[in-house]
Amino acid sequence: MRNLYRFLLGLACCFVLSFASAAVQADTALHNVRGFLPDLRFTLEAAGGKTVTQDDFKGKTVLMFFGYASCPDVCPTTMAQLSQVMHELGDEASKVRILFVSVDPHRDTPDILAAYVEAFDSNAIGLTGTEKQVADVARRYRVAYQIEKPKGNDPENYEVAHSRGVYIFDDDGRARYLAADTESVEVLTRGVKTLLGHG
Repeated sequence: MRNLYRFLLGLACCFVLSFASAAVQADTALHNVRGFLPDLRFTLEAAGGKTVTQDDFKGKTVLMFFGYASCPDVCPTTMAQLSQVMHELGDEASKVRILFVSVDPHRDTPDILAAYVEAFDSNAIGLTGTEKQVADVARRYRVAYQIEKPKGNDPENYEVAHSRGVYIFDDDGRARYLAADTESVEVLTRGVKTLLGHG
């Protein structure tokens, strides 16, 4: 499973980073993907049956992460980091939204996702959709994922392998940075502050 995670991460990032590697910001360690990844665009579902699109986040800096609620390690660690970033931003956290897009639409209902992300940060929003909707958004941002076969006789007992990284969009919805999930809270916070006009 570990090797599959590494493969999927490489698959998702190889094209982006091959073009953007020359634009790595030495002072932030974030990959500058402006012009290499598409603008924020999606149609997904949030809690309460609400249809959510990129238009709901106009004027907000967006931190988008793909994962799933029952992920045992990467997702909770990354969400905890993003929550700390929001804490570091103080009052300016109101200008930022965390979007957690589930790649496990079979188990992750909108309400389950809402409870999951709100345990980390009140400015986080859990999003899911049909298999096609999720696949379309993942493909748009070159996110690779694979739902494993169920273990034993329980159809709900399975793992999901997915590529990792945090996509950061400015308040006009333009893709600006791609951060590794191993990036520090300090580096992530500095990148967000740059987009908020403090860099």
